[in-house]
Amino acid sequence: MSAHRESEELPAKPELDSQAQQVETATLAEDAEFKKREARVVAKLDLYICPILIILQLISFLDRGNIGFAATQGMITDLNLVGTQLNTAVSLFYPLYILSEFPAALIVKRVGFNRVIPAAAACWGLCCLGNGFARNFGDLVACRLLMGMFEGCLMPSLTLMLANWYKRDEIGLRISYLFISSAISSAFSGLIAYAILFMNGAAGYPGWRWLYIIEGSATVAIGAACYFIIPSSYTTAYFLNEDDRAVMRKRAEMTEAYSGGQGHYTRTEFTMAIKDVKTWVHATIQVMCLTILYGFSVFLPIILRFGFNFSVEQSQYLSIPVFAWGSIVYGVCGYLSDRFSRRFLACIVCAPLGVVGYAMLLGGNHLSVGVKYFACFLIATCAWTMGGANVAWLSTNTAPDGKRAASVGLTLALGNLGGIISGQIYPQTMAPAYTLGHAWSLGAICISFCLWWVLRHIYYRREALKGQILEGVVPRPADFSDRVPDYKYQH
Repeated sequence: MSAHRESEELPAKPELDSQAQQVETATLAEDAEFKKREARVVAKLDLYICPILIILQLISFLDRGNIGFAATQGMITDLNLVGTQLNTAVSLFYPLYILSEFPAALIVKRVGFNRVIPAAAACWGLCCLGNGFARNFGDLVACRLLMGMFEGCLMPSLTLMLANWYKRDEIGLRISYLFISSAISSAFSGLIAYAILFMNGAAGYPGWRWLYIIEGSATVAIGAACYFIIPSSYTTAYFLNEDDRAVMRKRAEMTEAYSGGQGHYTRTEFTMAIKDVKTWVHATIQVMCLTILYGFSVFLPIILRFGFNFSVEQSQYLSIPVFAWGSIVYGVCGYLSDRFSRRFLACIVCAPLGVVGYAMLLGGNHLSVGVKYFACFLIATCAWTMGGANVAWLSTNTAPDGKRAASVGLTLALGNLGGIISGQIYPQTMAPAYTLGHAWSLGAICISFCLWWVLRHIYYRREALKGQILEGVVPRPADFSDRVPDYKYQH
């Protein structure tokens, strides 16, 4: 009986193996087909979503940073600015900017990206336009304060919109686009400022007023257009067909299963962000990074003009290649960090070059102007890369959605304290050496570099703790977050 039963069972095994192989082959084929369809959808997102966000970020930095170019074109004299009033006007952009970032991060998904972003753009455009008609220091401060409040809604909205449309292994490169556009905007500012020099005196207005009037009007027009261009969700996106929406639906399900995205945020998720030490470490680093970024991007034309003794025209067009170089470097770093999922290296690899650049400016009294100009390129190598890579690292290592929104919102809001600091470390009284600004920025790079190593230790320690959870040594967290074993950090 036993032998007979074995003879009956043995032939069935090849059939079962064959069926399993067929199922596996079919599954692999389905996965390959889905990946092809997904690649086409991601390409559409890059074609329709990313350009809108890049343009918005570009004009945002154009409007906030053009005060440096306006200052070299006669604004200081025309508005009778004395002492550190220019620095105060630069810094006062950020208090309301900071206060508006965190609430914007919490409400933008509920209210709708297609409503919040266009409205914010149109409002800060009107404020920028108002700068062109300022008659004194008080007018300038009022416009800067209001402009900061509305611009503060943009960066968290754009970051979370990217997280809403892209998967986490795709978001690093797309966030890099935002910082690349800020670098490009600085280059465009130099080009636009140089071109507007030729409008000086038109209709009785000096060139710096035309700088604000033209850029502010363009921002209002772009904000109005974005109301019709930005889709409310993938279900209504005009550039996606039914097959594309099916792919997006599956991508959303995969993201929700992995990151806990539910489309609404709870107090528990907010508390998770507040209690997580990595939120505060990333935020501290962001303060340092944005001190460097804003100080360098706003004051470079002034440093070239009054520090290196270039003419007004030279300070405008010599800033262009420096900012362009910064955008290229960050674009490469953003691509490579996504390609290899290496966030830590993207943060630290360029920092030493920035240290060398600022050290050259600090101890460069004996150096030629050409060598000090080269030091600006070394600084640009790290200025945009550091801030963008830091936010990307936090965003890709935080879940669920509510915790990510709170963590990113806090980091961006607190990080913009760097904007207030940057406005005070380059007082005109310290020209031509600008020792305080260069020394402060050098210290900020060093602090960031050290804290990234601390973050690296935190992430690896938490991965080890997840292993202990799987082994049953440590209890599993009650609520889903990036602390559970199923969620893998990117290092």
